[in-house]
Amino acid sequence: MRALIYTVAAVAIVLIVLGLILKAVKWLIIIGLIALVASIVMGVVKGRRALR
Repeated sequence: MRALIYTVAAVAIVLIVLGLILKAVKWLIIIGLIALVASIVMGVVKGRRALR
């Protein structure tokens, strides 16, 4: 599961960077931010489950 979180975070970062480089495609930034938030939420949920 940790590998999935890292993969989603990496994809999010790549999409954000691509969005910043190609300013014409603003939806890449939006998708990247959504994926980054999703990976953070998944990490927090997994972290809380691991502590129990």
